[in-house]
Amino acid sequence: MIEAISYITLVGFIGQGLFFSRFLFQLVLSEKSKKVVTPSIFWKLSLLASIVFFIYGYLREDFSIMLGQSITYFIYIRNLQLKGEWEKLPKTLQIFLFLFPVLISIYAFNNNAIDSDTFFRNENIPGWLLALGIVAQLVFIFRFVYQWISSEKQKLSHLPLGFWVISIIGSSLILTYAIFRQDLVLFLAHSIGMLVYARNIILWRKERKDEA
Repeated sequence: MIEAISYITLVGFIGQGLFFSRFLFQLVLSEKSKKVVTPSIFWKLSLLASIVFFIYGYLREDFSIMLGQSITYFIYIRNLQLKGEWEKLPKTLQIFLFLFPVLISIYAFNNNAIDSDTFFRNENIPGWLLALGIVAQLVFIFRFVYQWISSEKQKLSHLPLGFWVISIIGSSLILTYAIFRQDLVLFLAHSIGMLVYARNIILWRKERKDEA
């Protein structure tokens, strides 16, 4: 049991490490540019991290985590397309990345029927906590929906102010969920992440002030 928990936690930390590294790259480049920038590596790391963290959610039997990753996954791909980076990937890799959610879903299904008892009636997650986790993930997911809509309007992949504001709100909710769920991976990731989100808001406001 201890070995299983350690293995699952390791997968979670790898995923969150990749998620954090994308913001680390983004923040370092933003600090150098004195403005909020959106490098291509941000979306590449996002896609890789999403794959790992989707697996983590499955191993944890945590539906809210899987829900979050399944929705944002294709937004990451779309941003790579807007950056002109998706077409540079080998065709075989493009096909695999597109099919990955389907492949993992097939693996997660039992005779083409999801085990609802495992994901929706997990005795370790009471109903109210599962609801909190889903709401928290939906708010956190919405930041990328907002970012995607904004990018489509401008035909340019970027991270607007609203993205960072929603990030802080969603991260606060997930932190609350992590405390009740006793999920060290989520707790550490979102505690650190909130500092990055706050710093980007400061950079964004400073950039607008300098332009005025």
